[in-house]
Amino acid sequence: MREEMRKAAQCLLSMQRQSWEQGCAMQAMLELGEMETVIRLAYESVYRSVPDGRCAVLTTTHAVTDPCCVGEALIAAWKATGDEFLKAGLDKLLVWALEKAPRNGAGVVYHVEEASQFWVDSMYMLPPFLAAAGYYDEALTNFYGYYEALHDEKTGLMRHMWDDEKKAFVRDALWATGNGWTLAAMARLIDLLPDERAKDREEIIRRTKALLEAAMPWMREDGLFHDVLDDKTSFVEVNFPQMMAYTIFRGVKSGWLEESWLDAAYRMRKAANGKMNAYGFVRDVCGAPYFDKPGISPEGQAFYLLMECAAQKCENR
Repeated sequence: MREEMRKAAQCLLSMQRQSWEQGCAMQAMLELGEMETVIRLAYESVYRSVPDGRCAVLTTTHAVTDPCCVGEALIAAWKATGDEFLKAGLDKLLVWALEKAPRNGAGVVYHVEEASQFWVDSMYMLPPFLAAAGYYDEALTNFYGYYEALHDEKTGLMRHMWDDEKKAFVRDALWATGNGWTLAAMARLIDLLPDERAKDREEIIRRTKALLEAAMPWMREDGLFHDVLDDKTSFVEVNFPQMMAYTIFRGVKSGWLEESWLDAAYRMRKAANGKMNAYGFVRDVCGAPYFDKPGISPEGQAFYLLMECAAQKCENR
């Protein structure tokens, strides 16, 4: 592991984490092949479960899909260990996602308990977990449900929050990180779907390419983007280019994305690496805990590692 990656990983593991941030950390360690760390994080995630099955819950108890972000790595940890404690936690999390979680009549799961809302964040939190667990119908039901509610036909980008009961946007911003959640989720789903879901895989590939193309015109000269893609008064943000570069590197490695995209990915990667300080913190990402200003965040650290790992695998293909 390169020194910059080692420092970034240490920073990530030193940071306080909510459920989705724990999930992002676990996914980064999984893709890096750091299974001992994945297993340790998985134990803590299950230990922090609440009675209804949601994992890694600290203070944010209204989140519906965020606790599912640990899912793919939790599956890997259980398979690596055979530990019944992890299996019980996984089973309860699946019951939450498949049966208990609030959802609409079409089976699309809401993002929070108190409102019938779809958030673009859920793209990353839930469908990849369900696909990794082999529940492909449910994974695709949620993926298509979120996409249809939040995709903006005019811009080709994803909007942030939709109220499914009121049939109106709660927040219609073209949030950069939200588009990153979608891209990264689609990159994972493409690789997780089996051959018998080839038509769905091809459709997700088409949508991924379209979203990449829609986002590219908003890139700045420095390889970064504004927090709200079409609002130049919003702050300049670093995590979306990491998420976008991760998607590109992973797509080229898997063979579904053209190599011509690599120039853009390397440009974004260079910009992100230029934001790392001496301790390994990636600065000026959409910052925790409120994500309303540039700062640092566990998800920013995780996607730095995911980007770097995907770049290495792409270069070694």
